[in-house]
Amino acid sequence: MNKLVDRKRIEEIIEFLHSLNINSKRFTKFINTKDECIIDTFNEALTHSSTNKANNYEKLEFFGDAVLRLAASDFIDRTYIKLSVGKRSELRAQIVSDEWLTKLGKKIFIEKLIIKGSKAINDENSKDTIIAEATEALIGAIYKCFNSIEEVSLWLDRFWCKDAELFLEAPYKFNAKSALQEWCQKQGFDLPIYKINEVSKNHGDLKRFSCEIYINGSKEAFCFGQSHKKAEKNAASALVEKIFKEEKK
Repeated sequence: MNKLVDRKRIEEIIEFLHSLNINSKRFTKFINTKDECIIDTFNEALTHSSTNKANNYEKLEFFGDAVLRLAASDFIDRTYIKLSVGKRSELRAQIVSDEWLTKLGKKIFIEKLIIKGSKAINDENSKDTIIAEATEALIGAIYKCFNSIEEVSLWLDRFWCKDAELFLEAPYKFNAKSALQEWCQKQGFDLPIYKINEVSKNHGDLKRFSCEIYINGSKEAFCFGQSHKKAEKNAASALVEKIFKEEKK
């Protein structure tokens, strides 16, 4: 049995790795061996700094960031041969974003495996951030096992195939603030002004903050959000959606 990780934790990690459904005999063979080094690597990827200052996912997260960008670049190069460099950069930015990582982390239920200290457990504001960071660390750990992006690509390609198409069909929905700014510039308007108000003091409240968007002094949108950024994004998304619908008429 691994000296640093107890038997229950080892079984949890092995079960979790199998649940990723990575179609690789090499990957399956590696995790079935329950090799001490492999278990330690994945345990590290699933450990937050609030519970272990020495061995946590921060180094693997840093490593995973580079691996993720390389795997995403390779996916785009293989899948969208005729896409311009500018469009490739826009697409990659979406499929390696913190928001996308959080979405992936929730799909694979990674939070159940993350070991956190009491302070992090009770911090609702950091929940999504920790999910994104651990997911990126997991990507780094998978690469570390083989020194290759093959298994990373086998895993992530099936998510990217769908998400990339959604982005390319309507890119403005994924970066609404930039799309709104560009639209204002094309129209000769001043840049949009975002006014934020804290409505609730409750952490985790989906309507904690409200956001109003003003263009040339006129209020054009109003939405709520769990954070400043989400309130702004929700308001911008609603306004951009309205603008594009009106322009299609």
